[in-house]
Amino acid sequence: MEGPVRVRFAPSPTGALHIGGAHTALFNWLWARHTGGQFILRIEDTDLQRSTKEFEETILAGMNWLGLDWDEGPDIGGPCLFYRQSERQDLYREHANRLLETGMAYREGEAVIFRVPQGVEISFDDVVYGRVNVMSETLKDIVLMKSDGMPTYNYAVVVDDATMGINMVIRGEDHISNTPKQLLLYDALGFGRPNFGHLPMILGTDKKKLSKRHGATSVYEYRDMGYLPDAVFNFLALLGWCPRDGREVFSREEAAKLFEIQRVTKRAAVFDIDKLNFINQEHVKALPKMERLEMTLPFWKDISMPVDCHSPAYLADALELMEGRGQTLKRMAEFSDYFLSFDVVKNRYDGSALDEAKKPVLRRFYKELLEIDPWKAEAMEALARNWGETEGIALKEIAMPLRYMLTGGKVSPGIFHVAELLGREELKCRLAHYGMA
Repeated sequence: MEGPVRVRFAPSPTGALHIGGAHTALFNWLWARHTGGQFILRIEDTDLQRSTKEFEETILAGMNWLGLDWDEGPDIGGPCLFYRQSERQDLYREHANRLLETGMAYREGEAVIFRVPQGVEISFDDVVYGRVNVMSETLKDIVLMKSDGMPTYNYAVVVDDATMGINMVIRGEDHISNTPKQLLLYDALGFGRPNFGHLPMILGTDKKKLSKRHGATSVYEYRDMGYLPDAVFNFLALLGWCPRDGREVFSREEAAKLFEIQRVTKRAAVFDIDKLNFINQEHVKALPKMERLEMTLPFWKDISMPVDCHSPAYLADALELMEGRGQTLKRMAEFSDYFLSFDVVKNRYDGSALDEAKKPVLRRFYKELLEIDPWKAEAMEALARNWGETEGIALKEIAMPLRYMLTGGKVSPGIFHVAELLGREELKCRLAHYGMA
């Protein structure tokens, strides 16, 4: 089947968009955008008991969140008219009847079954796995239409792909065993065969098939944990493929330009959460200040931070100072809570760790610190270094107590930068609470 590339993603609306499905959709999208072809969305909803409109909407929303736009689909239509299998029943019956009339299929009760020919070698060249050969004797006859009148997967997918002009089928490697059966049906129905590319399995770091025991499996779970859609897209693209130049962080546009289906590896891909965290952190750092703020606000609100008590400029500066600490927006919101509220600091730190013997010396330093002008981190640090040399106190002995009193913890951005952003009056208030001002 020649012509412009036409690929598809065909999820079943029986649950949310999971990582495996998103991975398949993404690779189809990449190949379509790389070649200037078409990416088609088709809904396989023949499982009437489990398929729901709500799940379909959730899947579409998940794809939109990832930025996987489609050129034809159930919501926007297209030249194929119907993009849900439940709307294509007449087509399945029509082609099943053709096979019955030619004797290639037979009835067993209400079911229609394809008679697998004997002594036929079925071969195809997979763009990822190479040459695959199967003898037809190893296959059982193929059910086309079940007794309830619904088509089976192996039959419906052939009719759908052929009548929709799909000329490149990109899907998970668990479908390799289905391909010989489907090729028999392509040939029997007189359809041209598409090309095939089967994607590697995704494993957890324990090298077992990805499942809930490895963490979140739904795309939306990663959204709710504070991962950026660009980062999840970037990470999924690296599961089984990498650009020729070896880069690990890239945009959608860069990925589409660089993607080559021939470079997809058949080696199982490992879902490494540490790598996802690294990639997400890089994407968070690259966000424009105000966009980063907009995306973090919901996570601050989730932990009851008084966002409305601070200016957008102040909040944006606080996030920029964090320099991606926390790796996800949710963790960044949690780690930066002390910029928005002193109550959280008091809840974490009661001041009991302050060395009584050093308090008089520290009070003198903090008094000078509060009088510094200009109110800049560099001036504060210079004062601390000079003061420490004069008094014989290490910088960390000055800075660490200050860090605890301003943030409630021992890890933060540069503490004098934190002090600068909090402002002179807030600094005085926090020091006073601990009896140090």
